[in-house]
Amino acid sequence: MGPTASGKTAYAVQLAKRINGEIVSADSRLVYKGFNILCAKPTEEEKCGIKHYMIDVVEPETDYSVANYCDDATLVIEDILSRDKTPVVVGGTGLYFRVLLENFDIPRVPPNYDLRAELEKIDALELHKILVELDKKSAEKIHYKNTVKVIRAIEVCKTLGIPMSEAAGKSESKFDVEWIGLNFSDREKLYERINSRVDKMIECGAVDETRSLLARHGRVSNFVNTIGYREILSYLDGERSIEDAVVELKKVSRHYAKRQLTWFRRNENINWKYY
Repeated sequence: MGPTASGKTAYAVQLAKRINGEIVSADSRLVYKGFNILCAKPTEEEKCGIKHYMIDVVEPETDYSVANYCDDATLVIEDILSRDKTPVVVGGTGLYFRVLLENFDIPRVPPNYDLRAELEKIDALELHKILVELDKKSAEKIHYKNTVKVIRAIEVCKTLGIPMSEAAGKSESKFDVEWIGLNFSDREKLYERINSRVDKMIECGAVDETRSLLARHGRVSNFVNTIGYREILSYLDGERSIEDAVVELKKVSRHYAKRQLTWFRRNENINWKYY
């Protein structure tokens, strides 16, 4: 695990080669088909022949919850183990790691589409204030701009009638886990990598990819609320120039990396490897 652009994919592939492993993605965006360039989905060349799972699982229209991920990824891990191979779980979505490998139970609440439609009309800051009133502890962990997670948390609270943070529990993990975290001792080095990767994404066709996804899927929430597509859409909508969209994407990506590190540092079992 580690922040965006920390080299997780390359490290995981080399590790899997050494230990007869197969890779299980723990990234909440890579489960969606078509989210390729701007979500840094590994190419076949980058996979180096190592089998990858939990990538391209569903279409962007699908509500694929962390519970869905946990159920599916658990089956994948058990299958890999049954073949005397070692699962290498790699990604940047902290909640996926927590629920899958720390056995953190989450409430199984079905989506309430009418409620979601109402909440989606509310400004992000006001929406976050609603969550603060319902569940202050969860609100402190979810950034107000992450409206998908804010709405889901409100949905859970209203459905169960109690704070989501109180409904979740934790038990012993099913698996024996060695935790490895990747990071840079110099934060500016990480930021340089993030900026460079954004530039490469643009060169590799990020704008055309966004335009194609928009034509195929429309403005479904999983698409328009994803870092990268959101900023490029603002360019396609004429709200800013491509140069300004790229600057904004670099900024939000750096902020996202900081939030990832804050989340991961709660896990005292991680063995950090610094470049």
